[in-house]
Amino acid sequence: MASISIKNLASAIYESSQDKEGADLESAILKCATYLKNKNLLGKKEEILKALQKIVNKDNGIINAKVSTEIEIKVGAKKEIEEFIKKRYKAKEVILEEKIDPKLLGGIKIEIGDEIIDATLANKIHQLQDYLIKN
Repeated sequence: MASISIKNLASAIYESSQDKEGADLESAILKCATYLKNKNLLGKKEEILKALQKIVNKDNGIINAKVSTEIEIKVGAKKEIEEFIKKRYKAKEVILEEKIDPKLLGGIKIEIGDEIIDATLANKIHQLQDYLIKN
């Protein structure tokens, strides 16, 4: 018996509830909940909700980005980061999740999905070291 992936399940839930309102939406949600219960998938609800949130965000042009720096980011810099991400990914909105990491020694590290933009001092030193060793 084949199992359905979390991503496919979230996609099916999204499509079944899209463009519905009122009683139709309530019925679609009830059917989804009943299916999850009958298939013993309620234990995976957190994973399903995360996958569903990714689908909704993608459909609405929203990007989630994790930003790591050594110190707190100033408001002006946050706006510049958001604009950079909006342009690069053609997003309508950017949600920044900030993380203070004293190990970075300066610079910034941005994680968006599977992509990492590493402009930290430690990474620049590592790149310089690799360059000097190879040449």
